[in-house]
Formats: sequence, structure tokens, C-alpha cells
Amino acid sequence: MTPLLPAGLHFFERGWLSSNAIFLDDGVSSVLIDTGYVTHSSLLMTFLASHLHERSLDILVNTHLHSDHCGGNLAVQSQFFKVKTFIPFAFFEAVRAWNKNLLSFEATGQSCPRFQADAKLRPGDVYNWASFHWEVHASPGHDHDALLLYNPEHRILISADALWANGFGVVFPEICGGTGFAEVSSTLDLIEKLNPKIVLPGHGPLIEDLSTAISIARAKIKRFKETPSLHASHAAKVLLKFKLLEWQTVAYSDLGLWALNTPLLMYVHQSFFSSVPMSIWIDELVSELVSKKVARIDGLKLLNM
Repeated sequence: MTPLLPAGLHFFERGWLSSNAIFLDDGVSSVLIDTGYVTHSSLLMTFLASHLHERSLDILVNTHLHSDHCGGNLAVQSQFFKVKTFIPFAFFEAVRAWNKNLLSFEATGQSCPRFQADAKLRPGDVYNWASFHWEVHASPGHDHDALLLYNPEHRILISADALWANGFGVVFPEICGGTGFAEVSSTLDLIEKLNPKIVLPGHGPLIEDLSTAISIARAKIKRFKETPSLHASHAAKVLLKFKLLEWQTVAYSDLGLWALNTPLLMYVHQSFFSSVPMSIWIDELVSELVSKKVARIDGLKLLNM
């Protein structure tokens, strides 16, 4: 049974190409948290129109700057000229300058139209948005600059990709030459300490059973710590599946060309699987997606399922 969220808080669960969105509205001010992927912008705008009823959106917030969480920012800003956009402080100047070397979009082979940033979100900040008080907490791991938002009154946590019902997002620092598994564990410790009644994750359904979700996440991080190559392979399949969700259908030759031009995928191959030729490694990843029935091959094409 879906729990009753407090009046003025709306949870928009979306497909896996786009992050979920949270909309806050007290009749006076309105706030949108995360905007999804660029190709789903029209769905987001329809959702906003149905809730705003020709009013303007006042505030846009990003929990972190991955394309599936901020890809709809430009569409929102183009529709609502006065919206004030808050992003994690670490990437504020990179967004202002649109520094492609610091932003993740090209490295992951994904798309995100250039958008504007107006204000910095920092851990320790407290905001009153649409009559809800929100504490900002750091949540390193999936993205070291990602943030959690916690409402102590209703014990509601916006966890983004730090915690899902079935785990958490790819630990990108671990496949970019850094560390992240320990940070994931620390973030799970923080979530347990906050002890939310309801968790609104970045993907998948909302979470009421916190202890089960935490247990699943801890078991998953334990496996990845023990076998980092398992996580690296998982990350590569996530990148492939994400792009397939965008394409829906792609010629196998074009998939190979995209892989060769996606820096992060190349880095994962070189760092963890260099003993296997790149083309064979991609074939193996595709075969795993097909075996899990999340993709299928039709002649010379790969199709999403």
C-alpha cells in the first residue's frame, strides 16, 4: 500500500532513462527536484503543467549533475524564465563555464543541453521550500558531490542515487581511478542515522522498509568491494543499457562506434579488462544484456527490451 505523502509533496516515479522527480507546492511557491533525461523533457513539462495550472515554477533543484537528473533543466528554464536553479556547489563554476572536461556528459556518451545555475547547494544548508524544511547532507559514493535532502518533520529523505529499493547507483569514482566503496558505506551509515520513515529514491519506487533497503545495499557493496571487476562490468553494462534506452534500436556497427568514442567506457576497458580486445568485450557485455532479457539482437541491430 502506497503511503500517504504530506499535502504539497508529489513523487513522480519515472522510467529508468530518467530519474524520478519530486514536486513541492504549497499554493504560494513551487519547487522541482531533478528533471530527468533530455529525451523525456516533454513528459516532465506535461507533469508540471498538470500541477502548476498556469502558475510559474519558482525553484529548480538538482541532487547531482548526472544527465538523467539534470537533462531536463534547459526545458524547464526555457518555459519558466524566472526559475532559480540550485545545484551542488562543487560543479557551480563548471556549469557556469560549461566545462565539458569537468562535467560527465561527454565522458559517459550521454546528452545534456547547456543550462544555467543560479545558486549553490552545500552540505549543512537548511531551506524552507514550499513550506517544507529541508536539510542538505553530503552523500559521497555514487557521485562524491551528490547531496541528500531530508525533511525532519515528516521524516522524508530524498536519496537520489545513494539508496534505491534494490541497491544504489554505479559507484562512478571507483571506475574513474578513485575510491568510492567506502564512501557508499559511510553514506548508508548516515541514512541509517537519519532514520527516515519514507525514502524517495532517484529511481524505482519509494521506500518504506528502510532496513531491508539498507541490507540489500550493504550486501551489494560488500560484493563489489570483494570483486571490483564485478562492479566495473556492471558499470559498463549500465552505460550500454542507458544508451540503448535512449536509442531503442541501434545498428550493431553504430553501437561499436559509440563505445569507441565514449571515454569512460574505454577507461573501464583499459583499467579492468584490457586482456580482452575491446570489440570482444563489447560483444560479451551485449550477450549478458541479451541473456538477462533487457536487450535482443535482430539481424544486425540491437533492440531494447
